[in-house]
Amino acid sequence: MSNLDNGWMGTDSVTSSKDKLILALPKGRILNAIRPIMARAGLTPEDAFFDETDRRLRFSTNDPAIDIIRVRSFDVATFLAYGAAQMGIAGEDVLMEFDHPDIYAPVDLNTGHCRMVVASRKETLAAEDPRSWSHVRVATKYPNLTRRHFAARGVQAECIKLNGAMELAPGLGLCRRIVDLVESGSTLTANGLVEVEEIARITSKLAVNRVAWKTRPDMISHWIQRFGEAVNDISHSTA
Repeated sequence: MSNLDNGWMGTDSVTSSKDKLILALPKGRILNAIRPIMARAGLTPEDAFFDETDRRLRFSTNDPAIDIIRVRSFDVATFLAYGAAQMGIAGEDVLMEFDHPDIYAPVDLNTGHCRMVVASRKETLAAEDPRSWSHVRVATKYPNLTRRHFAARGVQAECIKLNGAMELAPGLGLCRRIVDLVESGSTLTANGLVEVEEIARITSKLAVNRVAWKTRPDMISHWIQRFGEAVNDISHSTA
């Protein structure tokens, strides 16, 4: 069966642009990781989608009822929450930070594995007991997630929003702690930081807009099933 045969053709084979289902995909490392899953699910973007020199942000697919938009990872959640995209793929860190009631993530894609952690300089950790914290200042890209995490322990978190280079903040006196994603932990080590605690284990998820799922249940359910089957097939083939 070809990729085209796997697509949802139905009665939408001549769907107008405004009625198409929009799938929001993030730029960067997640996009490369999910490419085999999309292929196994039977959804193939036009060739230009993978051309980094192409400045367009919206692309067609082998299914005439679906277009793909390529956006920043945090913007995937925004497009989903407000219904501009009906499906999207994002890291669980983004979904946890956004925490919007209209976003539902039914499929774990088992890619993009990393961890959300609290980290500090070695000397800071040696000089104090984290269990004694009542107020902390934290540099992070995830202020909402960070506040919720510390509030659950009865700790007030003052968050300084940074979009990158979090590891510089403690050494330059901006704060004593950071909350960030780590894979191997080598960046923390290289910048004199140590992990204090793990907040969550993160993977990439297929997410949908709840309202869109209610209004277009057959089409969206079809792709939820296809992506779920693709993840299982790939997991079994590599086991």
